[in-house]
Amino acid sequence: MKICEVCPRHCHVDRKKSEGFCNELETIRISKVIDNFMWEEPCVTDEKGVCAIFFSGCNLKCSYCQNYQISRGKVGNLYSEEAFIDLLKEKEKNNSYFDFITPTHFSNSILSALEKYQPKIPIIWNSSGYESVEILKKLDRFISIYLLDFKYADNDLGKRLSHVSNYFETAKGVLDFCAKKEDIFENGLTKQGLIIRHLVLPGEINNSLFALEYLAKNFSDRLVSLMSQFTPTPNSPIKRKLTPLEYKIVASRFLKHFQKGYIQDFDSASEDFIPNFTGK
Repeated sequence: MKICEVCPRHCHVDRKKSEGFCNELETIRISKVIDNFMWEEPCVTDEKGVCAIFFSGCNLKCSYCQNYQISRGKVGNLYSEEAFIDLLKEKEKNNSYFDFITPTHFSNSILSALEKYQPKIPIIWNSSGYESVEILKKLDRFISIYLLDFKYADNDLGKRLSHVSNYFETAKGVLDFCAKKEDIFENGLTKQGLIIRHLVLPGEINNSLFALEYLAKNFSDRLVSLMSQFTPTPNSPIKRKLTPLEYKIVASRFLKHFQKGYIQDFDSASEDFIPNFTGK
């Protein structure tokens, strides 16, 4: 990788030498690994839970990010390709899935590792939805489940809150590609497929209503997960949580359009659900 084009930012920097917009070099950095993590959607959370691997840095940099401790980069330990493979071998024994959380900017390094060792348990690609389809095409044979955010149907909001001017168009293309992966269930658990998440932001319910309209028109047969867990952080420009009325309006629209999926409990907006990234 001479110039970085692993995400739509197209930083065009040599990440062997310089950090990209993600604030990371190309060597994988992991901020935290949690065994038997139980806080993902029920269809990927059995009695074992998932092995949640939180990658450091981010190519989106949402100003309200709940994981802001790591999204700015340089938190955690660096992993060579061999060390990352060893981690996968160790953790696959006691977990039902690997949950790669915010992995986008390490796509090339992850791909190189997976070409040498493919885990025996499914891999969840848990990302912001701001991806390069060309890179996902290379990764696709190793990824069982795409767990993707669909944050904005309003590009102005994306620009204001996540410093990105083309989120809507980019995420639409990513969803179109990932939707080619057929949903396969075994005993109520997703073994392959697509799950789409949408987080309702306080004061921005029109964005949520537009996003649900688009998803209903194009992905009504896929699992959609509506989330209420927004929790203000010290750096967030949004200073409050959702109100019950805001969430009720959006949840009502969700129920109108979707026959299956998830509506997160309203009391999920709590700092108790934000992992501490200061430890290993």
